[in-house]
Amino acid sequence: MPHLRLALAQVNAVVGDVDGNLELVLQHARDAHAAGAHVLVTPEMVLTGYPIEDLAYRKSFIERSQAAVATLAERLAQEGLGDLVVIVGHLDRATHVEDRLGVPKNAPVNSASVLTGGEVVTRYDKHHLPNYGVFDEFRHFVAGDRTQIIQVHGVDIAIAICEDIWQDGPSQAAKHAEAGLLVVLNGSPYEAAKDDERLDLCARRAREGECALAYANLVGGQDELVFDGDSLVVDSRGEVVARARQFESELLIADLDLQAATAAMPEPGTRFEGLLVERTVISSEPLPAYEPVSGSVAERWDDLGERWQAIVLGLRDYVEKNGFTSVLLGMSGGIDSTLVAAIACDALGPERVFGVSNPSEWSTEHSRSDAADQAERTGLDLRTIAIAPIFDAYQDALSLDGIAEENLQARIRAVIWMGLSNQENHLVLACGNKSELATGYSTIYGDAVGGYAPIKDVPKTVVWELAKWRNAWAESQGQTPPIPPNTISKEPSAELRPGQRDSDSLPPYPVLDGILDAYVERDLGSADVVAEGFDPAIVEKVITLVDRAEYKRRQYPPGPKISKRNFGRDRRVPITSRWRESL
Repeated sequence: MPHLRLALAQVNAVVGDVDGNLELVLQHARDAHAAGAHVLVTPEMVLTGYPIEDLAYRKSFIERSQAAVATLAERLAQEGLGDLVVIVGHLDRATHVEDRLGVPKNAPVNSASVLTGGEVVTRYDKHHLPNYGVFDEFRHFVAGDRTQIIQVHGVDIAIAICEDIWQDGPSQAAKHAEAGLLVVLNGSPYEAAKDDERLDLCARRAREGECALAYANLVGGQDELVFDGDSLVVDSRGEVVARARQFESELLIADLDLQAATAAMPEPGTRFEGLLVERTVISSEPLPAYEPVSGSVAERWDDLGERWQAIVLGLRDYVEKNGFTSVLLGMSGGIDSTLVAAIACDALGPERVFGVSNPSEWSTEHSRSDAADQAERTGLDLRTIAIAPIFDAYQDALSLDGIAEENLQARIRAVIWMGLSNQENHLVLACGNKSELATGYSTIYGDAVGGYAPIKDVPKTVVWELAKWRNAWAESQGQTPPIPPNTISKEPSAELRPGQRDSDSLPPYPVLDGILDAYVERDLGSADVVAEGFDPAIVEKVITLVDRAEYKRRQYPPGPKISKRNFGRDRRVPITSRWRESL
């Protein structure tokens, strides 16, 4: 039985940095070649980064990507890596499609090119273009119309890109072609609690195709998306052969015993399920016997650990890919800002995290002491700027009361944070959670101000769970827990008036988050939410708050998506709308 050593490059690409991404792929090719690999597979669109959104339409960007593919092939040969077969993801153009209404401008395609011997020997264009959730690929690309099979050392290898294997077809095409291996290039974003859907899918498709399957995924943060890596290889029975670490760059190596290629070549014009079938023979002679290596199978994080790592990676890459050196946040001593401070320290190191305590007349002593306690635990920089004198000056001029008076305090704090941001070049972090965003329980141009919002997709109940998880993990590592226990145990309050509590305005958070899960995550109507056992009056109140707060959410900073349905790329409802759910 023929065998191959396969390498999967789990790469953290940067959108638009074609030269930098090319160098990343080259370095992984060098490492793969040094490890004795015969085939290297990269993630989807690795040369351009992903997703590129409307950059796909730009002729200059398409041409730069095409040039990078040719350059990569040349440099592989120049560096003595020409015998390595590299399957690389990139942006290209469909030559058989004319520009017309309904076709993306310049006919861009999401492609995978096969490089070896200094040449581009064939190209596969993604067939299935997802148009749901965070994906707008039907808007951005033209669908491919060919199935590509390449023969390497006597093994036929089928190619697919991401969404292709979520639809029926590629595994059956691989079986139809009697391929020994199906390789899949992916840009698959992280979502919490997926229950390992990808592994189940890959195992099922491998069994259907009667072939091994290799799944190479991106890693890293891109605006609101976080790619978690977790690349894997399964054999024809669906058993895991190798699996990469989550949330880290890695070159995954696996040796595979594979089905030999058939001698038969498809007749010109052969189609399978409407797609032209093309086979390119790169090398037909099987490899001589060699000592195989055992594929490594990385340990996975638990559910809360996954979420923590996703948020940390999303923040780190947003800061570093956008050229910031440090972050600043308001530290009230509350659970949200405390959690964000701990995340920022993990992402960037405490020397790059700057906290500001802005006590007012209504701030409690424990709010100040809890913020100071966290600064001591983590080593972040904390300064105190009291807002009482500034507040009094505003009130002398404005004489505000009620909600306007409360919000004035939040907006004064925001002015201080943004002033320090401009002066010292910090990125300001907004500390609101998903429950607050959903109900509008924040002050626009106040605590909602900032350039990035690390926990905007984290419900309040999960905020507490993450805080407890992070402290427990620190203790398990013999480290100081970064979050003061008092912050976790005390009742939450915005502290904008005497004795204020969140429960004055909102239902208990477990109830609130249950209703939000039904209404926001699962799109249930009000009657269906009540049918799940919630009090009708509370449901009506919460839904009204959610519907009225859309304008606030549109103006909130971006933050990492970790749920199935985040505010931003996933959930899109009109601001101006007279539709109201009614019981």
